[in-house]
Amino acid sequence: MIKKTILNDTHRSLGARMVDFGGWDMPVNYGSQIDEHHQVRQAVGMFDVSHMTVVDVSGVQATAFLRYLLANDVAKLTRQGKALYSCMLNEDAGIIDDLIVYYLDDNNYRLVVNASTRDKDLAWMEQQAADFDVRVDERPALAMIAVQGPKARQKVCPLLPDRLGLSAAEIKPFSACWFGEWFVGRTGYTGEDGFEIILPEDKAVGFWQQLIEAGVKPCGLGARDTLRLEAGMNLYGQDMDETKHPLESGLGWTIAWLPEERDFIGKKALTAIKQQGKTDKFVGLLLQDKGILRGHQQVVLPDGQTGEVTSGGYSPTLERSIAFARVPASIADSCDIDMRGKLKKATVVKPCFVRQGQIQITL
Repeated sequence: MIKKTILNDTHRSLGARMVDFGGWDMPVNYGSQIDEHHQVRQAVGMFDVSHMTVVDVSGVQATAFLRYLLANDVAKLTRQGKALYSCMLNEDAGIIDDLIVYYLDDNNYRLVVNASTRDKDLAWMEQQAADFDVRVDERPALAMIAVQGPKARQKVCPLLPDRLGLSAAEIKPFSACWFGEWFVGRTGYTGEDGFEIILPEDKAVGFWQQLIEAGVKPCGLGARDTLRLEAGMNLYGQDMDETKHPLESGLGWTIAWLPEERDFIGKKALTAIKQQGKTDKFVGLLLQDKGILRGHQQVVLPDGQTGEVTSGGYSPTLERSIAFARVPASIADSCDIDMRGKLKKATVVKPCFVRQGQIQITL
C-alpha cells in the first residue's frame, strides 16, 4: 500500500503532479520543474520531505555506539546542535545508507536517514545496538519541510515559534537548534542555504500554508533532484548502494581514519581496499554534444576502458547536460558517452557544478 505524508491532500489541492517515489505518493512538480529549480537557486522554495525517517539514539553509550556504527566520527561533534554527514557501512564496506547525524548532547543524537532504506536501516541499527546501552527510536509522528534558497532565512525565521526563530536566525550552517518538538537544521540537499524543519505532524499543514503566504513556492522532487545533481550531492540507490564503497563513490572525505584506535563497521574492508589502490574514480561529466546524460549509460575512455554514468540529467542553471560517473582511475579530462550506439563527447570535471548560486566549473 502506498504511503502518504501529512501534506498529501495539500499537494493535491495545489495541483501537484504526484508519483510513486519509493512507495510514497509524492509531488514531482507543481507545474514547471525548471521554474521550481530556478526559484530555489535565485530566491526560495520548499519541499515536503516528511517521507524521510527521523531516528533518535539515546543512552549512556550513545556516542560509543555511533562511533562504531558510522564511518565518520561523531566524536568530532562537540558543540550542541552540530551536524555530521556519514555513511553507514556493512562489514564489506558497502554503503547501507548515507545520513545526517545531529549532536544534542553526549547521550542524545538525532539521525535523518533515507525513506527508501528505512526498514533495513532500522533493522541494522537495532542489530548493532544490542551490544550497547542505547535506545534507537524512530519518530514517525514528525513531519519535515525543507526550505531552501538565498532568501530562506528571511522567510522562515519570522514564522517559527518566537524563541526558536531567534535561535534559527543565528545558527551556523550544518547546525541545528530546537524548542520542544520543533527542530531546525541549517542543512539541505540543494547546494543553497536553507533549513530542514522537523515539526509535529499536526503543525505541518498550517506551517506549510504560512510559508506559502510568505511567498515561499512549493517545489517537487523533480527540482530537488536537479538541484542536488548540480550541487554534487549523491543519491542513494543511484550513486551508491551496498555493492559500492565510499572510496569509489566520491565519499572518501566522509571516512574518519583517525584516531587509529577507533574501530567502525567496514573499517577492515575499507583499509584493505585502500591498500590495494585499485579503486575506481567518481567524477563529474559535462556533455559537449547534444543529448541528455542518464544513469547506466556507458562511459568510454580513449584507451578502451569503460565506466558508467550513475546520475545524469539536464542542468537548468548551466543549460547543459551533466552527470556523475564511476570510471577507471586512469581517466583524463575527456571521454565519450555511448548513447544508443552513438559516441558523444564529454568533459571530465569535479562532481560539483553549482553551489550557492555560483557555477563551479569552466564551461
